[in-house]
Order: sequence, then C-alpha cells, then structure tokens
Amino acid sequence: MEQEELSLVKKLLTDCRVLSLGVLVDGKPHVGLLPFVSAADYRSALVHASQLARHSRGLQPGSPFSALIHASDEQQNDALQVPRVTISGMVQLVAQADADFEASRQAYIDRFPSSDEIFLLGDFNLYRLHFEWGRLVSGFARAITLSPDSFLELAEA
Repeated sequence: MEQEELSLVKKLLTDCRVLSLGVLVDGKPHVGLLPFVSAADYRSALVHASQLARHSRGLQPGSPFSALIHASDEQQNDALQVPRVTISGMVQLVAQADADFEASRQAYIDRFPSSDEIFLLGDFNLYRLHFEWGRLVSGFARAITLSPDSFLELAEA
C-alpha cells in the first residue's frame, strides 16, 4: 500500500468517532451506528453496546460484521469523493474476566470519557471487531483492497 493510502486509512480509523456497523440479526442484515476506538495495532476496533439494542443481537462471538467509516460529507464536495473504508471481520466479546478487559475499557473511556458511567450498567458489553479485510475508496475510481497485512502496516506508518 502506498504511503498516501496508509495515511488515509489511519486517519479514518483515528479521527472518525463513529462507524456504521452491519451485522446479521435473525438472518437478516441490520445496520447500527456506534462509537468506536481503534486498537493501537490497527487490527481491530472496540465498540460498547447495550444488549437492548437490536444490533447487539448480531454481536455474538465469532459472528461476521461489516463496518463503514467515512470522512465528513461536506456540502460543497461531490458525495462520491468522500473518503471511506469498509472493513469486515469477526466479533469477539471482551468479557470482564478477560486479561485485556481493563486495558480495553480504559482505551474506550479515554476516547469517550462520558462512557465511564455507562460501563456501570449491566446491559452493556464491550466487543472487539477483528479486522480481516477491507476496501478503501479514496475517490472516484480510486479503490484498493486491504488485507490483514495492510492493517499491520498502519501501526508502522
């Protein structure tokens, strides 16, 4: 991947605060909007979701997901030129008993300080979205596929 593309993916994963998360619920696609924080190695992201939310029914360990993260849609720009990355992979529950729970929880709270109180609610779970592949669209006719190795490159960029 070229440096410009690496920088764009990293910027989207670092600067954007919400993603559109697609999961399967009762065998049908469902999309929800969730705040997220990228892992330091850029190979996954953390989301915190209520079990009462419909999309949480699709956040079962080992379940597939697809997420869309995009730059701001400025009115003066062509909507087809909005930089975006679609990422797919598998869901993992980060249980309170897991060795990485506290560090993951703290990373999420660092990005979203008001979520500290929400972690006290019993119906919320923390999930790790493991990135398996992606597709970066940086403008019209400018798209590349991202492999697991591409995400590893982001940490070094």
